[in-house]
Amino acid sequence: MEHRTAIYNYHPSTTTNSKALDLGLLYCPPVTALPAFELHSSNSKQNTDPRRSAEMPLPAGVYRADHVGSFLRPQEILSAREKLDTSSISLPELRTIEDKHISTVVEKQIANGLQSVTDGEFRRAWFHIDFLQHLAGVERHGSLSSTNVTSHGVTPPKIVVAGKLGHPKPIQVDDYHYVEKAVEAAKSSSGIKNLITTKVCIPSPTMVHFRGGREAISTEAYPTLEPFFEDLVKVYQQEIADLYEAGCRFVQLDDTNLAYLCDESMRTEAAKRHGEDPQQLTKHYASLINAAISKRPKDMVIGIHLCRGNYRSQWFAEGGYEPVAETLFKELDVDVYFLEYDDERSGDFTPLRFLPENKIVVLGVMSSKKAELDNKEDIVRRLKEAAGFCPKGLDQLCLSHQCGFSSTVEGNDLSEEQQWAKVRLEVEIAKEVWGDDLSV
Repeated sequence: MEHRTAIYNYHPSTTTNSKALDLGLLYCPPVTALPAFELHSSNSKQNTDPRRSAEMPLPAGVYRADHVGSFLRPQEILSAREKLDTSSISLPELRTIEDKHISTVVEKQIANGLQSVTDGEFRRAWFHIDFLQHLAGVERHGSLSSTNVTSHGVTPPKIVVAGKLGHPKPIQVDDYHYVEKAVEAAKSSSGIKNLITTKVCIPSPTMVHFRGGREAISTEAYPTLEPFFEDLVKVYQQEIADLYEAGCRFVQLDDTNLAYLCDESMRTEAAKRHGEDPQQLTKHYASLINAAISKRPKDMVIGIHLCRGNYRSQWFAEGGYEPVAETLFKELDVDVYFLEYDDERSGDFTPLRFLPENKIVVLGVMSSKKAELDNKEDIVRRLKEAAGFCPKGLDQLCLSHQCGFSSTVEGNDLSEEQQWAKVRLEVEIAKEVWGDDLSV
């Protein structure tokens, strides 16, 4: 199989660790000590990508009406998780309950017009924790000390790297296989002939570093951070390789941190926590993500979702994409961006001027945070406004809600019926803007 190559060149103006050189010096010391090295612009990539064709300009698995991934959890799953916490049921019993409802949510996604299908994140309590805690060396220790306290008094769980990172076994492969079977069963029973893609959502590798920083990484396991980042890259490469071997062709990285680096106060906090200039930290994270996905085969599509927080309809960060836009669009080697754009917190569309001609943005101008339906005319108007900043206009855009409906087990403040009404409206708008075939 053919793989991507790393996208950076090192210019030896200073000496540094030879292993770090292999990964493009993933650990970036304070900006005053940075060596000089160059990130290739992803804008230079030619449109000879096997995932695209003249007849299908979208990357395979991306659709004009798309979504971030999570859906409201059924009450039976919520109750089962509570029972698990009190040891009233076992993990296999919980999984059996999850299986039943995942089959149902797959059917509902297809029935309501979506062609990118997930498990609704029904096997997770938090979008990131339930994946990361399966990595060797990662532990969950209490809650973060954070200014991001919800109106419900909740702070996110704290992830600690207590030992050497490792990938003892595939994390998402069994879940992927189950969704694939559910898709086939749903298509068979409904007679739907549409192209359907199973999408796997995993947290971005930046989620292991940004919130805890050096203090959350064992100095015994990692006296310096270069080997930490090398190992972090390896575990993601292994998981992506396992997913590809299982048949998965679309992986979405969920990343709040690049969006948090758009918020002025969070940029200040990040500079203090990491001892690094926020602009350099943004480039550092682009390099980290690029290395993590650099060995993916050419027919695997990688997307990234940026979000400013989504806990029970509450957000945590604000600020337009301008501080990260040039790095985000020109240096990050992903195929598609799922961007939060549902209100003024996300700023205007001018950062889209950096979008290369061969990239796609799934524009999250609809809101999963509120119960009422978005105004169709407003959504169409905003899509056309955004298109004015893209090199190829509407051809480079798709439509979605700004985030999932349930980034945590609690879910946003709306009903399941309202959730699916929002999805149907999204599909209706997409067909009005791009036509009935949502795959082109």
